[in-house]
Amino acid sequence: MGRAAHHRSRRAVPVPITDDDLVARLRTQRGPEVDGLERALRSPSPVSIRVNTTKWSGPAAARIPWCATGHYLEERPSFTFDPLFHAGAYYVQEASSMALEQAVKASGLGGERIVALDLCAAPGGKSTHLRSLLHPDALLVSNEIEPKRQRILVENLWKWGAANTVVSGAAPEKLARLPEFFDLVVVDAPCSGEGMFRKDGFARTQWSEGLVRQCNTTQSHILQHAWDGLKPGGLLIYSTCTWETSENETQVAQLLAKGGRCVPIPSDPAWGMIRSTREGVDALRCYPHLLQGEGFFIALVQKNGDRVPSPSYAVDPDRSHAGGGLEWLRPTHRWVVMDHGEERFAVDGTWSRMVERLHGLLPVLSSGTPLGERKADSWRPHAALALSQDLDRTAFQQVALNHDQAIAYLRGNSILASQAQGAALAMYQGIPIGWLQGAGNRWNNRWPSSWRIRVQQPGAPFVSWKRNTDSP
Repeated sequence: MGRAAHHRSRRAVPVPITDDDLVARLRTQRGPEVDGLERALRSPSPVSIRVNTTKWSGPAAARIPWCATGHYLEERPSFTFDPLFHAGAYYVQEASSMALEQAVKASGLGGERIVALDLCAAPGGKSTHLRSLLHPDALLVSNEIEPKRQRILVENLWKWGAANTVVSGAAPEKLARLPEFFDLVVVDAPCSGEGMFRKDGFARTQWSEGLVRQCNTTQSHILQHAWDGLKPGGLLIYSTCTWETSENETQVAQLLAKGGRCVPIPSDPAWGMIRSTREGVDALRCYPHLLQGEGFFIALVQKNGDRVPSPSYAVDPDRSHAGGGLEWLRPTHRWVVMDHGEERFAVDGTWSRMVERLHGLLPVLSSGTPLGERKADSWRPHAALALSQDLDRTAFQQVALNHDQAIAYLRGNSILASQAQGAALAMYQGIPIGWLQGAGNRWNNRWPSSWRIRVQQPGAPFVSWKRNTDSP
């Protein structure tokens, strides 16, 4: 969900706002819709996940009604010690923020071949959800400006394993190089973080009226550039994890003044979401006393004009030749290879020229499906290729690991064997979790060192999924 912005001043840290003071402040803005919020802020936060159905059928757990692949868990287990978590079989995500699904449905773009942008994307919850909601042939640009957050964004998208995803690290103003380029833009904006107070104590310590004003400025700046990058007729999804009117309805109203209209997002009354219609806006608000989730705001705005479809380029035959790693992928797309430095990526050939254009205009961190890594004069399978949804598993040996072996693998350890030769997929419950390289009496480990489990003991019970643990 929307990240909570933090003070960057060296002055004294603000005194944390109390629940009573927060609710009193919100009551002056929102009226009786916040009645009962104090009690909810003192109760535990629900635990929820969103399943990657291309890899796993999911747990037998309560469903999140506004997200087809969302589940509530009865307790928070030690996700670190669940190999399925590392394999990208699911994403741990707050339930209210999964309302993105309803906004994408309302946009009508989910089934089209579009170019979409997730502008403030780290750590990847919205982007992985978008990849599951958009057509497989759609191109998603997942962008994050903060360098410290870019690595986790790339990691989470690689583990999710969806094709046709470009990761960039551009400031919003760089979108001036791509005017009216995107069919769909998602802005999950930095905000004052009120909706995260009960699960993030640090966000509470950072809150102040000055932070709210700072966020107002930042949000307006981001939205201006996002709007400029949106095609006529395109749609913009705006969300935050705060309840401040000035960070929500007021920001959307500025888009309406620029020539936009709100598209209502469907919401079943039984879900407990509040429909906000202030300042000419039509949006949804989530409160923890009305539903099982944290605070969240989301709106869908369409830019005036007629939308022109994105161009489809002819596939370059010089890049779609057999070999070079394309034989490791299933023919789910018209694949072409793109080499950047010591890494090789695969993208749908109809997007290759556009991806090259993005490389020339934005700082691109990942160009599609990681395919190969250069080793001497040849290419070996990229570490993240094992997690791709489009991997041809039949092209490789498969080594089934039990839970203890899988955890040892995720720590970076070798796996003992009697006759281990060549490259092989490490499998857990039928799902690939990474690469092994045979070395006679053992399988050497190719799990990236930066992804390894470092903690020695779980801080919570092990995951014990009920039924439905087979991969699709």
